[in-house]
Amino acid sequence: MKALLISKWMLACVLLCLMLLAVSAGLFRQQLLQPRAVEAELTIAPGSSTRHISEQLQQAGVIDSALLFRLWVRYQGISSALKAGEYHLSGSMNMLDVLDKLIRGDVVMYRVTVPEGLRTDEIIQMLAKGTQTEAALWYQALATLLGSEEYEGRLLPETYTYEKPVKPLKVLKTMLQAQLDVLASIQTSTDVQKLRIIASIIEKETRLDHERVLVSAAIYNRLKKHMRLQMDPTVIYGIWRTTGTFSGNIRRKDLQQTTPWNTYTIDGLPPTPICHPGKASLMAAATPADVDYLYFVADGSGGHVFSSTLEDHQKHVQQWIRHERGL
Repeated sequence: MKALLISKWMLACVLLCLMLLAVSAGLFRQQLLQPRAVEAELTIAPGSSTRHISEQLQQAGVIDSALLFRLWVRYQGISSALKAGEYHLSGSMNMLDVLDKLIRGDVVMYRVTVPEGLRTDEIIQMLAKGTQTEAALWYQALATLLGSEEYEGRLLPETYTYEKPVKPLKVLKTMLQAQLDVLASIQTSTDVQKLRIIASIIEKETRLDHERVLVSAAIYNRLKKHMRLQMDPTVIYGIWRTTGTFSGNIRRKDLQQTTPWNTYTIDGLPPTPICHPGKASLMAAATPADVDYLYFVADGSGGHVFSSTLEDHQKHVQQWIRHERGL
């Protein structure tokens, strides 16, 4: 009789435990699936522990229980899958929705547009200011990627996305690869570095797409005839590269100042690109127009007038001078 009572008592305890577990499981599941209105900005630092992340979420009002979040993450074995970054959590979300977002790394993405024709230092300063990071970090990243190679002319101007915390190495690697992808798509026998140099001159000489292939033709035609290029942007870059500054006004004496980039005083091409050219200029450098132009001068309206003879060129120069003087 006593044994029977003990057995019934034990059975009752087991049933009670099962009921408690069922109730707990139900409450646990309810907590996981219960949606709530969320509106929060949250930054998870690299290396953050599950405890720290759960507390951040609770303090931001994203979840009700940091403990429950931790227990579920550990039960699922996904602690290492939670990704760092800046998150925007908005709308009706339950705890599983939040977890899914953190596992996918669905972070806030920012955009930065790099214009064509900038020098390396100008791009670095723009990226540093735009992303609120130190310029030194960008130079360090560039050195890691290119080592002792020439930096100028290697980055493709485009619009890029990035996440916070900013990773300069990742952004610059994307920019370098973007240019390599463009070069890989070009059918040409021209040496890649020569292509970059010519494209950089085209980029600084004209902003008009239809003129790029004409400037390209003028460059190749002058090189074939062993004529000096005599292009002003190379003078400006040479002054900046050798002195670290440029006044903004090119003077006659500047044309005679010898630098490795001054195409008024050197034969052939400069030793390096003079800026970072865009895709259109790279394509133009590979596909010059089939024309015999050797000269061009500004037409006073944002474009240029092209000539095949010095006589015609001098006439166009005089026209430009009269236009500038308002005659």
